[in-house]
Amino acid sequence: MSDFKFNNYGKFTDGKIEVVVREKRPAAKLKGYVPSYEFNILLPEKHDPIGRIGLRIGNTKLIIMYVGHIGFEIQEEYRGHRYAMKACNIIKRVAIDHCLKTLWINCSPENYPARRTCELLGCEFVEIVDLPEYTVMYQRGDRQACRYRWDLATS
Repeated sequence: MSDFKFNNYGKFTDGKIEVVVREKRPAAKLKGYVPSYEFNILLPEKHDPIGRIGLRIGNTKLIIMYVGHIGFEIQEEYRGHRYAMKACNIIKRVAIDHCLKTLWINCSPENYPARRTCELLGCEFVEIVDLPEYTVMYQRGDRQACRYRWDLATS
């Protein structure tokens, strides 16, 4: 990833939501972090974000097994409208631009909305894994993660 270059993206939209780059995070090799984009999710008529979505660019064991390429969160009052699914579909283009063909989305087994989002995207449930103690998820109290594989060429 030493030759990694961030792309400059404008606003993405599907007509229902907008996704805008908030931050570009370079790799932190000592921590095992890959470069990532952090996006705000907005409704066209609102100025404040209704959520966020991040895309990690790289294929490390940490990403594939435990963290996933994509992380998302929608504010509680905006849940139930499939905004996370829409945002995932929108940023799929960024993953493809960076030559990623398969994305992993990992979530807590108890996070049923995230699991449903993965199902709606057409992701394949692979397994539930135990989280190692060194992961951020373990340190915040999670002990397991569901692993979903999203093959971009078939979705």
